Amino acid sequence: MSNHVSPQSKKEEFRQYLEKSGVIEALTKVLVGLYEEPERPSNAVDYIKKYMGAPSNVDVEALKSVCQDLRLQVEELTRQNQELKKEMASSTATGTALGSG
Repeated sequence: MSNHVSPQSKKEEFRQYLEKSGVIEALTKVLVGLYEEPERPSNAVDYIKKYMGAPSNVDVEALKSVCQDLRLQVEELTRQNQELKKEMASSTATGTALGSG
């Protein structure tokens, strides 16, 4: 016996998932809001994004770049921290003060 799942049952399972997670209700609300707008917005996708709470005018590529820069900075600071800990441990073991060598 195979564990073959029919495409129809996959669709039904996915539909139930969307319903339980509130996606269908949220999309219905945004589409009703769009339908009830007195004047149709020129960009329906932007309207939906705004309605769903997505930030507008965000430069995703710039944010990715900043994130990468910050990751590199964290790596460098972590490396420096580890070096200082080693230096402190060795100076404590030899009885010398940091920076006096």
